[in-house]
Amino acid sequence: MLLDDIHGPADLKKLNDKELQQLASEIRKFIIEKTSEYGGHLASNLGVVELTIGLFRALDLPKDKIVWDVGHQAYTHKILSGRKDDFDGLRQYHGISGFPKRAESPYDCFGTGHSSTSISAGMGIAEARDIKGENYTVVSVIGDGSLTGGLAYEGLNNASRMKKNFIIVLNDNKMSISKNVGGMSKYLNGLRSASGYNRLKVDVGGTLLKVPVVGEALVHQIQQAKNSLKQLVIPGMLFEDMGITYLGPIDGHNIKEVERTINEAKRINHAVLVHVITKKGKGYKPAERFPARYHGVSPFNVNTGKPLSNGGKTYTEVFSDKICELAKDNKKIVGITAAMPDGTGLTRFSEEFPNRFFDVGIAEQHAVTSAAGMASNGLKPVFAVYSSFLQRAYDQIVHDVCLQKLPVVFCIDRAGLVGSDGETHQGIFDYSFLTSIPNMTVMAPKNAGELEMMMEFAMKYPLPISIRYPRGVAYQGLSEFKEPIEYGRSEIIFKGKDIALFAAGSMVSTAEHIRDKAIKRGYDLTLINARFVKPIDTHVIDELVKDHKVIVTLEENVKQGGFGIQVEAYVHENHPGTKVVTITLPDKYVEHGNVTKLREGLQIDSESVMKLLSEKGIIDFGCEEEG
Repeated sequence: MLLDDIHGPADLKKLNDKELQQLASEIRKFIIEKTSEYGGHLASNLGVVELTIGLFRALDLPKDKIVWDVGHQAYTHKILSGRKDDFDGLRQYHGISGFPKRAESPYDCFGTGHSSTSISAGMGIAEARDIKGENYTVVSVIGDGSLTGGLAYEGLNNASRMKKNFIIVLNDNKMSISKNVGGMSKYLNGLRSASGYNRLKVDVGGTLLKVPVVGEALVHQIQQAKNSLKQLVIPGMLFEDMGITYLGPIDGHNIKEVERTINEAKRINHAVLVHVITKKGKGYKPAERFPARYHGVSPFNVNTGKPLSNGGKTYTEVFSDKICELAKDNKKIVGITAAMPDGTGLTRFSEEFPNRFFDVGIAEQHAVTSAAGMASNGLKPVFAVYSSFLQRAYDQIVHDVCLQKLPVVFCIDRAGLVGSDGETHQGIFDYSFLTSIPNMTVMAPKNAGELEMMMEFAMKYPLPISIRYPRGVAYQGLSEFKEPIEYGRSEIIFKGKDIALFAAGSMVSTAEHIRDKAIKRGYDLTLINARFVKPIDTHVIDELVKDHKVIVTLEENVKQGGFGIQVEAYVHENHPGTKVVTITLPDKYVEHGNVTKLREGLQIDSESVMKLLSEKGIIDFGCEEEG
């Protein structure tokens, strides 16, 4: 196999056209094979194989730098930079990351995972290059989807003032920017990419200005005519008007054309945008047919394209069904997503209530502020969003929603440990950044049924409110415990004595398991479902301290600003004789890997918690090892 002989960019530059096509085919087959086994981002990676090969041939890597926006499309980049053999641990615990990671390779010059960052990051790298007097090429690769994010335009606005080369590759896989038309387009593209074009513009303008009387007017008329022609045949006028040279569009699956255009772009002494057209999912029919469905995949059967397992109804699906049910009776409910209707469970809502559905693109800030505007005018907006992406709209939550006490509902998916997507996607900070905001209420369900109850509660609540729930199959246990929700009050599931397990959200099931083990050892533990992370239930704490010596809090969030530290602070101030043990995530970013292994490694699984409680002399679990 040709791919086995590729260990770096130098090996690519030895290949002829036929071999390059063979290599692209082998890379696609390899990516399909590995994602079918380990899961990962499939369609986006299949769409950039030739583009990546072309970049690697045109650039001198790793001296030159590539910043991949989001980074979920960087598998070919990793394969060609000597990491092919590491794909046997793709996104696994202690294995290779699914995203660019500075600590992983010198070819990964900037870590990514969230959208729309590449232009700003690439520009910063290029500015540092120029200040230090260095000489190399910086390329930012951004998808058309990422251009819906405001940060990308902030980057473009600033890139336009650059005085030295900086290349932006626009990977357009949705045809969202119209193609150029006909031969004139190709001619103008070739003319404008020529190294002497910009100098020629200045020389001609300077000569015409010397013509007596009519010189300035003539230059103005020519400029107007040129602009009209460019508006007609060049779809990149947005970039041109910002001062960024536009090249393209070109076929992103034509390696030689990519290589040639990048080499031309390298000769331009300011910011230049290369527009490439690619097909998401190329080379795998199911992914070509349904690119959104095969964007991120769990392990699947290559022949059928179907997932290998289906463990039951997920929290996302519970949310999806419930919001549609509620919206049938409440005409004020609107659903908002930031370019993720499938991932957040709003696809069905969009089909049943198209006039009340808003996909704002990758624009979380706009999503929150527009939700605030809707709420201020009598609607009940529900913003469904991943925990890690909600971080991007923090000021809007503070300034536009909570300050004005507007009844926006935040349904926060992928909260807690999400697993294989790693540091950039773990939802482990939302308790901390939400509980610090006045007027914000934060809830976390113990199981599927309670998520439905909390959604019903939230639709009637007149102030900002958040419901956070984890990725994956919804817990169905403890379903017999469904006491009506009362604001700020927890749910006592089992009443014991001496020791209380006070758990939030996903950790209730862990606490249940610990209690079952403790009962076998002769301990009668109290188990409480917090329900509310803000406000914490101080009433139940005041009751617990009367006949409990220890309160153990459990949460899937970092300690700082989390649930446990609030309980600990309240007990310390009001009941100093009661001991509080907080089970939280550590103050660090959490790597990628299977969630079960991550919980074990971070010591928040039931066995680790039992071991800790034994070491502290709180409960003697002995040497019991059964799971």
